[in-house]
Amino acid sequence: MQIETNSVGSMKIYDTMQKKVVPFRLNKNRIVKMYVCGPTVYDSPHIGHAKTYIFFDALAKYLRAQGFQVFYVQNITDLDDKIITKAAQENLPTEIISKRYLMDYLKIMKSLKIDSVNLYVPATMEFRKIISQIKTLVRKGYAYETDDGVYFSVSRFPDYGKLSGQDLNSLRSGSRIDINENKRDPRDFVIWKKMKPGEPYWDSPWGKGRPGWHIEDTAITDAFLGKTYDIHGGGSDLIFPHHEAEIAIERSVSGRKILSRYWIHTGMLNIEGEKMSKSLHNYVTIDEVLKDFTPEDLRYALLNCQFNTQLSFSGELMEESRKNVNALSSIYNKLKQKAGDENMESDYSIINSLDSFLEYNIDFRGMFSKLMSYVSEWNKNLDAMDSREASLSLSALKWVNEFTGVIREGENSARSDDLIRLLLSARKSLRTAKDFSSSDAIRSGLRKLGVHIEDQGSETIWWYSDTEGE
Repeated sequence: MQIETNSVGSMKIYDTMQKKVVPFRLNKNRIVKMYVCGPTVYDSPHIGHAKTYIFFDALAKYLRAQGFQVFYVQNITDLDDKIITKAAQENLPTEIISKRYLMDYLKIMKSLKIDSVNLYVPATMEFRKIISQIKTLVRKGYAYETDDGVYFSVSRFPDYGKLSGQDLNSLRSGSRIDINENKRDPRDFVIWKKMKPGEPYWDSPWGKGRPGWHIEDTAITDAFLGKTYDIHGGGSDLIFPHHEAEIAIERSVSGRKILSRYWIHTGMLNIEGEKMSKSLHNYVTIDEVLKDFTPEDLRYALLNCQFNTQLSFSGELMEESRKNVNALSSIYNKLKQKAGDENMESDYSIINSLDSFLEYNIDFRGMFSKLMSYVSEWNKNLDAMDSREASLSLSALKWVNEFTGVIREGENSARSDDLIRLLLSARKSLRTAKDFSSSDAIRSGLRKLGVHIEDQGSETIWWYSDTEGE
């Protein structure tokens, strides 16, 4: 549903490079090129991944709803030290490990309604481009070969540290710098790793080996988005050193003054106030969350915050999100029933009032808060609404759901499967047989699942109720 809203031309967003909220100037008539760093496929994706990828999915869809043509590329790191370690532990080839977890990742992204990515690119597909970039860096004097690989010379790139706000000199003996006697400078980072016994490898001008992590991304963006593009995104944990290194590599190759026009980073996710970590035993996978909650619940929970700030993940957060998703889904399906075949018109006053929150730093939290006040009003006035009024209100919910994906839409919802249809059919048969005790038991069971049913003559309509367990 493409709607002309107030935001076109007046949007603002927090840019990590400029370290402030700046005008988000994207030409409405041009393609927006967006790149987001994807996962290293060696394990199941966790809710930290979900926070980042749900936000950028919503951002891409929102921009498209505003009339932009977004070309969204995401990389897949399918060869890495972690993958090699996992393969050794399971005594399997690295490609088997990476393929297994890539399929797992794509399946989970689909379950979360993340379908805005135009192109997923495994790093191993861009080997030739990686070699080409390393050759260019060596030729220009930005990189040098050692006994164990090829390194980028940070001292040759004065802007290194600008994205993260770190001074080059302060990084010389910093604790985050790996100590390696092969380096000319402790700050230098590897762009080609020479093979160690038993490791997978490719042939190169510097011997058998494999790419460093940072140059995988620049090869992909150069190949599919060009030397300069519009948006580079990822979690804030990637700002240093990963994104700093990407900037240094690509700008040294291209000679351009910028790599991305905007740098957008999502805030970290904490578990009960602590940073999520396997070592702290508070590592939560997306699959684990989806055992108890729906994808819509999780999308609402992770979007209902300022995207570039930290979010504390908890059971209470998810329960509150489920309550709000149920309320949204309930009024959506009630309005849909009320609107019937009414031609859809758009309520621009409501849509623009919601959009005003997104206009400044994509404030989904503010938008949801305003939306819930409308939900309360619609519930109060539902009985008095005619089909046109219901259709107008429904248009606002459809607009929001187009990019947030937080509403369970009746028969298309995650929980509206063949089982629910079978239960409703069985209940109808029981009512015909005047076994009202059993039919009421089915109604009660569905209510506990958040499904409200209403008999209208011989027909039964249903929707998601505002609360569960009643």
